[in-house]
Amino acid sequence: MPGGILAYLSEGKPSAVTTRRKLPGLARRLTSRIAQRVLRPRLAYADPLQRLALLGVAAGAVTGVVVSLFRLAIDGAALVALGGDSENFEALPPELRAGLPLLGALVVGIALTRLSEDRRRTGVAHVLQRLREHAGRLPAANAVVQFFAGTAALAAGLSGGREGPAIHLGATASSLLGQRLGVPPDSLRILVACGAAAAIAGSFNTPMAGVVFAMEVVLLEYAAATFIPVGLAAVTATVITRYFFGDMPVFEVGNIQMHSLLDVPFVVLAGLAIGTLGAAFTATVRLFTRMGRRPYWVRALLAGAITAVAALPAPAIMGVGYDTVDAALAGTLAWSALAVILVAKMAASSACVGLGMPVGVIGPTIVIGAACGGLLGYLGQFLSPGEASSEGFYVLLGMAAMMAAALQAPLAALMAVVELTSNANIILPAMLIVIVATLTAGRLFRQPSVFLATPAALRSRDEGPP
Repeated sequence: MPGGILAYLSEGKPSAVTTRRKLPGLARRLTSRIAQRVLRPRLAYADPLQRLALLGVAAGAVTGVVVSLFRLAIDGAALVALGGDSENFEALPPELRAGLPLLGALVVGIALTRLSEDRRRTGVAHVLQRLREHAGRLPAANAVVQFFAGTAALAAGLSGGREGPAIHLGATASSLLGQRLGVPPDSLRILVACGAAAAIAGSFNTPMAGVVFAMEVVLLEYAAATFIPVGLAAVTATVITRYFFGDMPVFEVGNIQMHSLLDVPFVVLAGLAIGTLGAAFTATVRLFTRMGRRPYWVRALLAGAITAVAALPAPAIMGVGYDTVDAALAGTLAWSALAVILVAKMAASSACVGLGMPVGVIGPTIVIGAACGGLLGYLGQFLSPGEASSEGFYVLLGMAAMMAAALQAPLAALMAVVELTSNANIILPAMLIVIVATLTAGRLFRQPSVFLATPAALRSRDEGPP
């Protein structure tokens, strides 16, 4: 990390004016130009809903650009590290599989050790905390940490997702835009939700899932006046990211559907199993979070070591891992490979998230859910040869169920799977498994959303005995 950036981040809490002065030049010029030349003249003569709609478009545009740059940075850094395909960690020799995440964790750990705990907070949990305690005023410094440290961590193969960091970056860019315009606190909260929706929409090419995620997880409310700006932000960001990456879906799903209603009882059992897995994942993240009293570089090195050990038998768990999901959907992974990936991804991702690495948690839930769903698909074929639906069907349901159980966001998970498949036939089984998994994790095992588990564990750690 460049010394100038690190020196800026190491300072005490800056004022709003100081933050704007020291915000990296590109972001500052972008938000200033949009605010001064485009938005101010139009906002002056618009009614409140029109103002929010215009702000939503602006937030979506800024977020779309920022998320695209973040994804390009990860791919570029991974290409340099791997010398080829940005997700082809499987081609690395064993010594590099172990050495790369260790080196990445050490670099990130040493770089961020100089920062205060407040400056190191990143991801969706940080966004929710700033919404709750600071009316959505997100500092630029944490977003700079998220961009550079998140890029380094994911390119080095540390197990995590890019959507959580993207939400942080989009929410911060939108918040800074609102602060620049001097919008009131209620409007600033909506702008933060616009950034979150735009980030999800741009990352997955799923605008409706982005809207539902923002309203279900970020704002915790559904309102027509909120839907308009949030929806416009999601659409705008999707258009921009499609310009950069094309309109191909994130996963190669194909024509997957339920063969018959005889699958329904097994879908319910699968929901119970994946809901239990989601609760275990959240509990494991909380367990690692309780180790937060130790120096940050020690925690980072431990996360790298756990990832390195897990990557030796299962290199597919390194980085984001969406190529593994495609292989599971295509049915090309044996049940034994899925089992190893499931255990290794659970261990590595919960360690990286719980120990404070600047990576996301949404991606791991998708990969873990895909592996578990694939195993359940094999079990279904074993119990009812020729009668049960394909492994790919249960992989898809597993992704939705694990996301719903771990995030406690059933509607967002349902919308994501529907948009990813463009297949209305998946709605019935997806709705059933999402509901069962959410109830199992949240009600039966009393586990909160993994986004809320980390702050809760921090409070428990701080209030507990030394």
